Amino acid sequence: MDSSLSKINSRHQSIHPSVKNKSKRLIDIMGALLGIALTIVIVMVVAIAMLIFDPGPIFYSQRRCGLYGRTFRIWKIRSMVFNADKLKDQVHNEASGQMFKNANDPRITYLGKFLRCTSLDEFPQFWNVLKGDMSLVGTRPPTIDEVQYYQIHHWERLKVKPGITGEWQVYGRSKIKDFEEMVRLDLRYQSRWSVVYDLKLILKTILIVLNRNGAY
Repeated sequence: MDSSLSKINSRHQSIHPSVKNKSKRLIDIMGALLGIALTIVIVMVVAIAMLIFDPGPIFYSQRRCGLYGRTFRIWKIRSMVFNADKLKDQVHNEASGQMFKNANDPRITYLGKFLRCTSLDEFPQFWNVLKGDMSLVGTRPPTIDEVQYYQIHHWERLKVKPGITGEWQVYGRSKIKDFEEMVRLDLRYQSRWSVVYDLKLILKTILIVLNRNGAY
């Protein structure tokens, strides 16, 4: 799978200025270290809650496509029933294109709804940021299944590292159900990118999460 993605993508590689920017990487490292410290505390509390309400693995991981289509393993706190991926075909997809969304996904647990509403399930991704697979701000990290059906212009969104947040998070979050709209926001982020713009998106994300706006 990795080799096929690499072959497809090799024709479309170009270096976006954010990829090699040292200031962006420094912000990523500092933010990731702070985020990991918070994650440790969050996981301790969630582990107790899961033991009581939803016994099973604390973490969920999945292969995603990052910069230039290279695959990596993304980490989250589990918010769905165990083996949720195997039940995906039984859930109606409310989104269009290479996206999967369902506002009332029955696989999401009671505890998982709270984790998603507060975005606490995303905190383990700070480890992905520290490793360099992701950035604090970037494009939405697609699944391998999504990328298999990419058209040429969709590959443009993989010219930067995927982010924990980005324009798709700030200007729509889970309300976005059209894949082409997601692509448009990802490409707009690339054209607008600067370190200052990243900081603005981080601040807006914090405010949105505190207001619990648009997540499920």
